[in-house]
Amino acid sequence: MFSYLCCLTKNDTMNAITIQKKQYSFTELRTYLLAALFVIGNIVFPRLCHLIPNGGHIFLPIYFFTLVGSFKYGWKVGLLTAVLSPIVNCVFFGMPPVASLPSILVKGITLASAAGVIGKKMNFSILSVALAVLICQAVGMTFEYLTDFNLLHALQDVRIGWPGILIQILGGYLLLRLIDKW
Repeated sequence: MFSYLCCLTKNDTMNAITIQKKQYSFTELRTYLLAALFVIGNIVFPRLCHLIPNGGHIFLPIYFFTLVGSFKYGWKVGLLTAVLSPIVNCVFFGMPPVASLPSILVKGITLASAAGVIGKKMNFSILSVALAVLICQAVGMTFEYLTDFNLLHALQDVRIGWPGILIQILGGYLLLRLIDKW
């Protein structure tokens, strides 16, 4: 049994190395095309989640494709996705509200940076995805607390959005594995 688990770990490590193939630069058209695709995902997914009462607060959909794009294609694709997604959603659909944009942008930029760096430096695993999401949440909670000194508001993503955090970690991991195999 132990030798089977060791082989499984070796195979997972070998698969993990291939998850991020290339870091794109801001001078490449592919960077903008990939970011546009992830922004579209960050528009459609939140629209679906907002069909459920309080769905945006529960599922935290605006971060999902930022996470995936950053892990797979690097922090530059993730940064473009993190900045453009909430702004486009706010302008065209009124969600998120303008008052929420600063904290959402801080969380998105943090997630893009963390996932991009972790995706490049660490072996891909569910733990590396969880680490990026936890860094995003820690920085986001700190920022929210420092802006209004309301601990209940700062902990909202953990209190109400824990299903979204789990979806980001598990769903992001599974989607990245699927993209890697495709």
